[in-house]
Amino acid sequence: MVAMNSSIYAVFLLTYVLIASRRLSLLPIGRPAGALLGAVLMVALGALSPEESYRSIDHNTILLLFATMGITVYLEKARFFEWLTRSILSLCRTPLILLMATALISGVLSAFVVNDTVCLFLTPVVLSVCVRAKLPIGPYLIAVATSANIGSAATLVGNPQNMIIGSFSGLSFAEFAFYSAPAAALGLVINMVLLCLYYGRRLPSVLPGDTAPTASVEARRLGIALSVTAGAIIGFFQGYHLTYTALSALMVLILTERNDPGELFSKIDWSLLLFFCSLFIVVAGLAKTGIILRVWTVSAPHLGFDTPLGLVLFTGLMTIGSNLVSNVPMVLMAGPHLNTLGPETTGWILLGFITTIAGNFTLLGSVANIIVAERAKGHYPLGFFEYLRFGLVSTVLVLTSGVPLILILMAHRSIG
Repeated sequence: MVAMNSSIYAVFLLTYVLIASRRLSLLPIGRPAGALLGAVLMVALGALSPEESYRSIDHNTILLLFATMGITVYLEKARFFEWLTRSILSLCRTPLILLMATALISGVLSAFVVNDTVCLFLTPVVLSVCVRAKLPIGPYLIAVATSANIGSAATLVGNPQNMIIGSFSGLSFAEFAFYSAPAAALGLVINMVLLCLYYGRRLPSVLPGDTAPTASVEARRLGIALSVTAGAIIGFFQGYHLTYTALSALMVLILTERNDPGELFSKIDWSLLLFFCSLFIVVAGLAKTGIILRVWTVSAPHLGFDTPLGLVLFTGLMTIGSNLVSNVPMVLMAGPHLNTLGPETTGWILLGFITTIAGNFTLLGSVANIIVAERAKGHYPLGFFEYLRFGLVSTVLVLTSGVPLILILMAHRSIG
């Protein structure tokens, strides 16, 4: 048994070394394949049977992620991101206002469409504007990434870890948003103020004309895509099943196009879906050793939501853990044990908010950050320390304001 557990620990460690590094020189297979290797080894070692590995995958989360990605692809095909950027640019008179608008667009969109796909499609548009206007690219990339993470904390469909929380906790879309959305909105404002303080003096005073990306927009296609997306969001708030509401919206878009959707499906990030499926299996294999329960049993007496020290320690542990092993595995490991720290609803909402905001700590803290850096590398090499100088401060300030606000809202509602 000891030898088996040691082998499982080694697989877990190997998996997260492969995930944490962009590419190891000895094994340059990338993150999705690294996670898949860990999943295969967990089954090969006997930590999980094939049937147990299939059951460990949360299909609600994977299908919801697939559906929201698909909706975003249709929005991109309808030139929504270019249309939105051109509309915003018509109102922006200075590069600083443009920076604020970039942050706001990224944050608001990420509350309702997965932050990873928002970054995937918004980053090239922002790059095009910066290149045409000869603006410094770094501040705008940081605005996209950090704001996308903060905005995605607002709802259960903003990012994969919140989707997992929605599936595991039983919280409704509206209940989660009631507590988390105000904290995310406050965090977005703080982040925008920081962007002004950090980069305001580096920006030119005037925005040149003709900086908007040129793209033809089909009004009918755009109108349909926006109407269907709005319908899905209304369905979320009405309490309909998140996954099948999103899948229904995707099917409506497919039917209105009346074309084979193969080309559009090819734009979905299948490697990301594989990545999360594999992570479910790896974490389930680790849980079989009992180490997660033992670590939580030792830590629980020092954590909690009812004392300032316990709350600080919980926030710190979730933040550090999310940056060491990534936020999705942190949610998978911590989620089943939240009821030992206080009210479970409080725990789920805090877990979602903290692990999401923690993604802003470093450039490698979230998939959204990595997508922005990778999409921009042909124009601008966004560096680790360049990002860290802003991300660290933003993370601390947003957490220290957002976490107390969530608790205040929960206390006020329970009293009322």
